[in-house]
Amino acid sequence: MVQFTDLVRGGETVRDIKQKYPETTPVFEQFKLRPSCDDCSLEMSARKVGVPLEDLLVEINKAIYKSRGVTARAS
Repeated sequence: MVQFTDLVRGGETVRDIKQKYPETTPVFEQFKLRPSCDDCSLEMSARKVGVPLEDLLVEINKAIYKSRGVTARAS
């Protein structure tokens, strides 16, 4: 089961996210975040590449859920 504390947030660094959740690396590549962004917060990295933070967060968290076999359910 995925806990709320498992969600990635904008203040975390890209490097920390990649280390904790290696399955997110393709998402960073999809959004064209370069390795030079690894020490920046996710929020700053999204701003640098002109991507809405929310879009990046959704895709990162979806990758984590998918790797853990979790699907979203409508309530």
